[in-house]
Amino acid sequence: MRKSSDFKLYCFLSVRCFMFIIVFILGSTLLNKKLPEISKWWSVIVSILNILTILMLLRYCKSKKISYAMLINYRKGQTKAKSVVWTIFLFLLLGMGGMYIAGFLCYGELPYLPAMMIQPIPIILAIINCMLLPLTTTLAEDGLYLGIGINSIQNTKARVLIPAFFFAIQHSFIPTLFDFQYVLYRFLSFLPLTIVICYLYRKKCNPVPIMAGHFVINIATVVQIVMTSASPEFFKMMSSM
Repeated sequence: MRKSSDFKLYCFLSVRCFMFIIVFILGSTLLNKKLPEISKWWSVIVSILNILTILMLLRYCKSKKISYAMLINYRKGQTKAKSVVWTIFLFLLLGMGGMYIAGFLCYGELPYLPAMMIQPIPIILAIINCMLLPLTTTLAEDGLYLGIGINSIQNTKARVLIPAFFFAIQHSFIPTLFDFQYVLYRFLSFLPLTIVICYLYRKKCNPVPIMAGHFVINIATVVQIVMTSASPEFFKMMSSM
C-alpha cells in the first residue's frame, strides 16, 4: 500500500516535467517550427501551466478538505521581516551562483548566460507576465513541491532530497530542448537552490520567507525579458556577453 502511495506522489511531483514537454512538443508540431524557434515563449507557457497547476492544487485541497494556506502550513504572524530579507538575499546568491557554476561545468564559460531565456516577446505580453509569472510560479511550485512533496514524505532525508530533485528537474524542460548538455545545465543550475528551499521549509515549516525569496528571483528573470522586449539593443548586448 505504501509503495502505491509513493508512486502516486512521484507521479504528482513529476507532472510539471511532462506538462512542459508535451506543450512544447505540441507547440512545435502545430506551428511547424523547431523547438529552439519557440523557446522565446517559455515565460508565457510557464504562466499558463502555473495556473493549471494551481487549479490542480486547489482540487487536491478540496479532496483533502483543507485550504491552500493549510497545505503550505501558513500561519499568520509567525514571520519576522529579518528572516524574509535574509532569505531573499540567500536565494538570489544561490540562484545566480548555481547558474554560473553549472554554466562553467557544462559549457566551460563563466559566466554562461543562455540568450534564449531572455529573448524578446511582444512588450505587452512581457509587461503582463512580469507580475503574472512570479506570482503564479511561487504559488504553483511551492504548493506542489513543499506543500504536497515535503508534507507527504516521512523519511527525514528523503523529505528534502526527493522534492528538491523534482523541483530542479522541471527546470530542465523550461524551455524544452532535447539536448543532454542543456538539460544537465538547467538541472545543476537549480539543484543547490531547491535543496536549500526544501531544507529550510522542512526545518522551519514557514513558507512566507521562502515564497518571498522565490517571488523575487522570478521577478529578476522576467524584468530582463521586459527590458529585451522593449529594447532590441539591450538583447544584443546581453546575448554578446
